[in-house]
Amino acid sequence: MVIVFALVALLVLSVLVTGNWWLWRRLFRDTTRAPGFVRRAGVVVIAGGWALTVGALVAERTGAPFWLQQVLAWPGFLWLALSIYLLLGVLAGEVVRPLLRRWLERRARAEEVVRAPGPEQKPVPAGVTAGTETAENQPLASPSGPARTRTAAPEPAPTPTAGTPTTVTPAAGTPTTVAPTAGIPTTDAPSALTTPNPTPNPNPAPTRRLFVSRVVAGAVATAAVGTVGYGTYGVLRGPKVKRVTVPLAKLPRAAHGYRIAVVSDVHLGPVLGRGFAQKVVDTINGTQPDLIAVVGDLVDGSVQDLGPAAAPLAQLRARHGAFFVTGNHEYFSGAGQWVDEVRRLGLRPLENARTELPHFDLAGVNDVAGESEGQGPDFAKALGDRDKARACVLLAHQPVQIHDAVDHGVDLQLSGHTHGGQLWPGNLIAELANPTLAGLERYGDTQLYVSRGAGAWGPPTRVGAPSDITVIELASRQA
Repeated sequence: MVIVFALVALLVLSVLVTGNWWLWRRLFRDTTRAPGFVRRAGVVVIAGGWALTVGALVAERTGAPFWLQQVLAWPGFLWLALSIYLLLGVLAGEVVRPLLRRWLERRARAEEVVRAPGPEQKPVPAGVTAGTETAENQPLASPSGPARTRTAAPEPAPTPTAGTPTTVTPAAGTPTTVAPTAGIPTTDAPSALTTPNPTPNPNPAPTRRLFVSRVVAGAVATAAVGTVGYGTYGVLRGPKVKRVTVPLAKLPRAAHGYRIAVVSDVHLGPVLGRGFAQKVVDTINGTQPDLIAVVGDLVDGSVQDLGPAAAPLAQLRARHGAFFVTGNHEYFSGAGQWVDEVRRLGLRPLENARTELPHFDLAGVNDVAGESEGQGPDFAKALGDRDKARACVLLAHQPVQIHDAVDHGVDLQLSGHTHGGQLWPGNLIAELANPTLAGLERYGDTQLYVSRGAGAWGPPTRVGAPSDITVIELASRQA
C-alpha cells in the first residue's frame, strides 16, 4: 500500500513539474529572444507561487499561527486557481498556435504576390539603357531590411580634345597602363549613385514564430487573470438566493409553502472571515425562512482562531430555529468544539438525532469523515424508531449518504459538499465522486437536493459554479 501511494505521489509530482515547465516555456522562454530578466522572473513567479500554495495548505492543516495562515492563504490559494487556468489556456494555445502561424504565412505570400512585377515590361524611356530601373518602378525598401542599390545609367564616353591623351587599345595579350584623365573617376572609386549599407537595426522586428508566441501568451495571461478575478469577485460579493419547490407526498396541507433555508460549505477560515459570515447571515434572514439548515463545512480552523468570525451566526432568525450537522471539514477543525460553539450561538446540532416539528420530522446525521473518530453517521439511531407515516427531511452533508436515506424511507435529503465543482472543469471530477453534483434529483421515493454552497474552499474563487443559499419551499400534494 505504501509503495502504491509513493508511486501515485511520484506520478502527480512529475505531472506538476512537467506542466509548470511547459507553462514557463510558453509564457516566458518562447516570448523572449534570449536568456535574461524576463525568463528569470518567470522562474521566480511560478516556483514562488507554488511554494506559497503548499505553504498555505500545510499551515492550515497543521494549525500554524493564524496570522501566518492569513499571510499565506491569499497569494497561495489565488495562485492555485490562476495556475489552473494558465495551464488550460496554454493547452488551448497549442491548438491556436499553428492556425495563427499558417494564417500569417498565407498573408505574407499574398503580399508578396501583390508586390511582384507584372508579366509585361514597361517601355524604357529614352536615354535609359535596357536592364536598368528608374525611381518610379523601383520597389520600396523594406522597413526592416537594407535599402536596395540602384544601378546608374552608363555615361557617354568623353570626346577627346586637342592636347588630351587618348586611350590606346593594346594588342591582344599585352597589358597597358593608361593614366587617368583629369576629372574622370577611375573604376576603383565608389559610385556616387551607390547607396551605402544602412546601420543594423538594434531592435529588429520579431520573427513570425516569436510574434505568434507573444500573441498567444498575452491572450492566455489575460484570459486567466480575468477568469480568476471575476470568479473571486463572485465569491466575495456573497451568495445569491436560489428558490426550489419540492413536493412531498406525505406533507399535510397545513405545511404547504413551508420554507427551509439551506446553507452549506461556508468555509470560514483565513480568507473568508467575519465580514463574509455577516453577508451570509443577512442573506438568510432576508428570505424570512421557517427553518434554517446548516449542512456542514461551516469552518476551516479552530474555535480559538475562528470563533470571532462565526459570531454573526447568533443573529440567524427563523420561526422554527436553525439546525446544524457536521461536514468533513469540521473533523479537520475539532468537531466537538464546533458543535459546542454553534450550540452556544443558538443553533441546534443534530448528531445522529431527530426532532419532530409540527408537520414533519427533521433528522440529521454526522458526516462520514467522523468514522475515523468513532463519530460517523448512524441512520438507525436517527431514523430507526420514527413514524413513517410522517414526512421526513434529513440533513446530511455528503450526497453519497442518499443510499442509506433511501433505505430508511427519507422523503427529502438536503446536502452540500460538492461546491458544484467550484472551479471548472472540476465539476467533471466531482460528478464522478458524487451521485448528484448540484440541484434536485430523485432516488426511488427519496428526493435529494444538493446546494453548491455559500463559500469556497482553498481559492476564494468559483468558475462555472456560482455560490448559493437555497430556499426549499415544500409543497403538499394534498393542496
